[in-house]
Amino acid sequence: MPLETESRAQIRALVSEFRPNHGDLLAALHRVQHEYGYISREAMEVVAEQLHLFAAQVYGAVSYYEEFRFEPPAAVDIRWCSGPACRGRNGGGIRDAILATLGVEMDGQTEDGRVGVRLGQCIGTCELAPQVWIEERATHTNEIIGDLNAAKAVKIARALRDGASAAEVLRG
Repeated sequence: MPLETESRAQIRALVSEFRPNHGDLLAALHRVQHEYGYISREAMEVVAEQLHLFAAQVYGAVSYYEEFRFEPPAAVDIRWCSGPACRGRNGGGIRDAILATLGVEMDGQTEDGRVGVRLGQCIGTCELAPQVWIEERATHTNEIIGDLNAAKAVKIARALRDGASAAEVLRG
């Protein structure tokens, strides 16, 4: 067993209620990600120990499900809607403008960790197409910005990159 560090002890306390052979793996992983924003190698090892699994089994679950992350998320995520209504109204152009402005690839983030761009699942607000959601970790806000065009998307991406909050972008 690896040396018990403070972070290992915190993770162990976080997942202490989960038991082996009770189908608790995903619940434990969700709890870790909710607390830290991602699932580290150390967290996977602790979860594996707690549930009497191999670390490879835990890694397999983390890598299989899209919602789990291996690295800390950006401070602000732009979630691009890929639904049919958004795609039909130049959603691909919106996505490309945001990615080019930030200099990142899809599911990437700026070098300073300020802004990331991720795929969002359609939430059914198609009347706002094309749209993105701005998720801000520090304030736990999630704002929808719709009726986008490429120029507006570039303006939003630049403002977020330069430190504006989601609220400031909405007012802007």
